[in-house]
Amino acid sequence: MADLLRLLLRVAEKAANVARVCRQEAPLFQLLVQEKTGEDKNKKFVQDFKTLADVVIQEMIRHDVGAQFPEMAGFIHGEESNKFENGLGESVTVTVCHTEEETAALLATVLDGDRTAACLLARAIHQDPATIETSTDSLTIPLSPAELAIWIDPIDATSQYIEGKEEVLEEGHLSPSGLHCALVLIGVYLRSTGEPVMGVVNQPFNHQDPAGGGWRGKHFWGVSYGSINVCSASRPKDGAEGERGLSVVLSSSEKQVVKEALTPLCGPDKLIYASGAGYKILCVIQGLADVYVLSEGSAFKWDSCAPHALLRALGGGVVDLSKCLQSSCGAQDHSTELTYHQPDDECKGAERWAHRGGLVAYRDHSQLCSIVTALKGKL
Repeated sequence: MADLLRLLLRVAEKAANVARVCRQEAPLFQLLVQEKTGEDKNKKFVQDFKTLADVVIQEMIRHDVGAQFPEMAGFIHGEESNKFENGLGESVTVTVCHTEEETAALLATVLDGDRTAACLLARAIHQDPATIETSTDSLTIPLSPAELAIWIDPIDATSQYIEGKEEVLEEGHLSPSGLHCALVLIGVYLRSTGEPVMGVVNQPFNHQDPAGGGWRGKHFWGVSYGSINVCSASRPKDGAEGERGLSVVLSSSEKQVVKEALTPLCGPDKLIYASGAGYKILCVIQGLADVYVLSEGSAFKWDSCAPHALLRALGGGVVDLSKCLQSSCGAQDHSTELTYHQPDDECKGAERWAHRGGLVAYRDHSQLCSIVTALKGKL
């Protein structure tokens, strides 16, 4: 399955190119924004946006993976509905066509006849990215495509992508908000158990090219299955916890009771805030934070599947917070790990795929235990 990993790295970079193209054209970007409504609306945000970039990226990944691995075609799931409404009130189903010209013609119907914008997008969709250097050639993964399924989050932290705040990313520091938080997430899981086994995370807006000023991206990948645990990110060197304190990344809207319970454990300066569920898990992967805690059900399977696989490869994981609070935190309890194959049939729309019990992303099991102990009896 090294072929699948290489393909996912390539399509994630294509997706990043689409995200960058859409931001480069300000008038085009205004056309692309459409508010989510009804059952697909994520309740956490007052305004949550769907962009054509989201839908185009999702369908491009679905198209490319399905073409190379036909047995996976019916098992590629995404956050977005591919129905899009144009300015004339016409509903258009967005798909990737066989040729760039056909895709441009379809996109022009979404963009109210704006051929220039449609051609720009179609070119990015059908263009192969530059070769991605990876050390995947010697990787042997004993899995067949027929055992696997995929979750795509085309642009995680859509609100940050739309707002488009540009900041210089400091080495060794997380970015609380802005374009750095926007990620392309592709997670692969076992159909039978929901266990995440492969993940690709692409950060399209990692740094700006000093020469041309354009944005350049960065990618991360990981595989975790059986005895195979490989990750492009090396495990961060942990200092003595007593000396430096535990650092926890949260959403700024996290409950006050959680902040108060964690402050004695971390100290006020080690309680840090950032946007985007995927980005906060990436911060844990990179060692910019030790743990990510979310007490509400506002994250979804597509947010966590890809980075979860990377954390597993590093010896960590992502667990259901409510299940952890009900169990004793001794040896690692795999029954609390998040899985990705089953919806919550008590809910409707996007909520069927929400992590309703909240979550904790961690690298070190002892740190997970510290967090759970601090939160017991508080939630």
